[in-house]
Amino acid sequence: MNLLRETAKSALTTYRTATSCLRVLPGFIIIGSARSGTTSLYNYLVQHPAIAPALRKEVHFFDYNYQRGNSWYQGQFPALPYRYYMQAIHRHTIITGEASPYYLFHPYVPQRVARLLPAVKLIALLRNPIERAFSHYCWEVDWGNEQLSFEDALEQEDARMQGAIQKLEYGKSFNHLHFSYFSRGCYAEQLEQWFACFPREQILIIKSEDMYNNPAAIFTQALDFLHIPHTTVDFKQYNSQKSHLHKKMLPTTRQLLSERFQPHNERLYSLLGRDFGWE
Repeated sequence: MNLLRETAKSALTTYRTATSCLRVLPGFIIIGSARSGTTSLYNYLVQHPAIAPALRKEVHFFDYNYQRGNSWYQGQFPALPYRYYMQAIHRHTIITGEASPYYLFHPYVPQRVARLLPAVKLIALLRNPIERAFSHYCWEVDWGNEQLSFEDALEQEDARMQGAIQKLEYGKSFNHLHFSYFSRGCYAEQLEQWFACFPREQILIIKSEDMYNNPAAIFTQALDFLHIPHTTVDFKQYNSQKSHLHKKMLPTTRQLLSERFQPHNERLYSLLGRDFGWE
């Protein structure tokens, strides 16, 4: 009986390994930032006949599912026979991708992605960090994760983040994921880690406000970056902004954040050679 169990277990492992090797690995990843339009852009892209979606938009493999292994990750994407079938119908290459907006901020993700997918195209959406922080806060309140006022949460952020990085290598930090309102808006520090692992031509940086104002232009820019033929899609906004309907930021808090983010924004502008014009 034990021999039969071991034989069945070995056969199952062999099958999983074989089928995972027949999966299409992602050609692009939207890495962040959170609350900056990643859902909208991903849904625009997967409407394109040349882009096959992952099983879920946010796979979160390289952050808190990393222990599941590469075979699990490959299993989140379409099978090779499906790609060949779709390519025969549409007569052009089919790619796939995912969008996990925590990737940009997670310190271990750039190296992990580079090891498995050194040629992958990366897309980062950067939103005015003041608006991003408040949207993030509203989101956490709506989900029941945050009990503090926005002002108290900002004041407590450093204390909450103490020791969080050490937990990330082998697991997840609740505080790092949920209470990083200010920290996630320090974009230059995060991008520098990605630039250390990938050539800059593999990373497309999009100003979120540009996509909100002209989604068709940004969609075309993303298609050019991915070397995908142009098409038209429904530019419905997929990410809800309902949190802002019943919450407003205090003017004094906005002024404080403007002063705190200024040196970080200047560092970003210098890094990218581009002024985003944020207050």
